[in-house]
Amino acid sequence: MQILKDIYLLKKSIDKLKELQFSSSLLGIFLNPLYIARANLYKNIKKIAPFVEGKILDVGCGQKPYKKLFTNVKEYIGIDVEVSGHDHSNSEVDLYYNGKDIPFKDEEFDSVLTNQVLEHVFEADDFLNEINRVLKKGGLLLITFPFVWDEHEQPYDFARYTSFGIKYLLEKTNFEIVDHIKSVNSIALIYQLLNLYFYKIIMKKKSILRFLFCLFLSVPNNIIGTILSVVLPKNNDLYLDNIIVARKK
Repeated sequence: MQILKDIYLLKKSIDKLKELQFSSSLLGIFLNPLYIARANLYKNIKKIAPFVEGKILDVGCGQKPYKKLFTNVKEYIGIDVEVSGHDHSNSEVDLYYNGKDIPFKDEEFDSVLTNQVLEHVFEADDFLNEINRVLKKGGLLLITFPFVWDEHEQPYDFARYTSFGIKYLLEKTNFEIVDHIKSVNSIALIYQLLNLYFYKIIMKKKSILRFLFCLFLSVPNNIIGTILSVVLPKNNDLYLDNIIVARKK
């Protein structure tokens, strides 16, 4: 019986750590080397989520880290590709697809979410046209993607888009931008990139000791970056992530 209890507690601890990977909880400062990027992404998506309603499709859903924020949706469906730069051991995918043809009929969804996916799509026009096809007229697209970040999920990392480039691309595929948030447009960006530098080097080989050493280096940067981001001015030309709400014309 004690063994079962220990297993249960261990599972709860692991689940909590997974949740902290994407949340804005202050505990993440001490447990997540990517805290600054992830916490700000979470906060900004949380602001937008209440305005998303109806039937939603999450394209490239992975673990569905933001599903619980979309409290006003009636149905939440997640699709992903089987072969990518990350494994799907923790994923919550409802349906795998070929990465090109979204397996749903025209105008089936009220909203589409695609989070940190666009940089992994080589034919971005085709991808956005498919999203447009399955969206109802006037439907919302919530799309996030990095601007300043390392190459990741190699070899499936193909592009970075400026605010001008994404505006052109969205208008070309029959979307209009409703809102554009530039996440971590402060000095905190520098501290996050420093943590990312340590993380990518130290965690090339995964172990508990390596992770603890990574945290030892990361926690001061998380704290300093978070504090200075409140004190020092913003810079909209240098930021980590794009968070865009677009509407199908």
